Amino acid sequence: MIRPALALIALFGLAAPAHAEPSYPQSTIRIVLGFGPGSAPDVAARILADQFTAAWGKPVVVENMLGAGGNIAAGHVAKAAPDGSTLLMAGNAAIVINPSLYAKLPYDPAHDLVPVAQVTVAPNILVVSKDVPAANVPELVELARRSPTPLTFASAGVGTSTHLAGELFQTMTGIKMQHVPYRDSATLLSDLTAGRVTMFFGSIASVLPQVRDGNLRALAITSLRRSPAAPDIPTLDELGFRGFEATAWFGLMAPAGTPPAVIAQLHEEAQKAVTAPAARQKFAALGMETVTRTPSEFAEQIRTETPKWAELIKRVGIAPIQ
Repeated sequence: MIRPALALIALFGLAAPAHAEPSYPQSTIRIVLGFGPGSAPDVAARILADQFTAAWGKPVVVENMLGAGGNIAAGHVAKAAPDGSTLLMAGNAAIVINPSLYAKLPYDPAHDLVPVAQVTVAPNILVVSKDVPAANVPELVELARRSPTPLTFASAGVGTSTHLAGELFQTMTGIKMQHVPYRDSATLLSDLTAGRVTMFFGSIASVLPQVRDGNLRALAITSLRRSPAAPDIPTLDELGFRGFEATAWFGLMAPAGTPPAVIAQLHEEAQKAVTAPAARQKFAALGMETVTRTPSEFAEQIRTETPKWAELIKRVGIAPIQ
């Protein structure tokens, strides 16, 4: 276990420029992630892999390690040697949500992993079936209050950002809805467009094409500012639900104890990768924006979000996943 003093250095001692370790990297670098090929974090990991290879001339391998909501991948990297050879492309679920959602994790995000570079962030969009008699969020809330049976909201599974966005919406509006989790997105979207479920806080990449085709109606977006990918969709915050934010972010992390100079070198190259025009275009096609936070800013976001979701999970009574 890394000593607390070293953990603090790894997290907060990166404000001043650090010189890279002359010997880094000595071998193949692995970027591990708990998402499938072609997903947004997979695209991000491969963009970083190309940049690292070009910068250092060492092979970089992207390894998709699926299972347990990203916990398997995170646990694997948390136990890896802290030398910069094994990295995690983490999603906020594994870092700020799962500690409150799972009864036991094979890692401690606060002590076993350190932030390197937040890479992308994407909002969800509140969409309804085109047959739902609500043209905006106030009408949807009024519909829920008048309905003799609870309206339903779909999600990609318990504890996902699509689920917690719906739970946050319930708590902030005071309405009661029925959660309907799905195992696959195809069935979910089919039921949603057919009107078998009322609404969905879907990822921008999955629902925006359906909105543009007229199959779904977009009512609001879950970020604090409008998305460049859909600038005509208002935020819930501007509609009066102050502070409503439920986004998905992805970022690079390393095992605790990784030398600060290595973290600094990784961060520098990661920022070069995500700010390149070609990378921005790839992320924009997925409805995602690039992020240029420092490791300490990334750490602060993690500290801020963790209690927010812990409180919501406790308030709505989501049972711990065993």
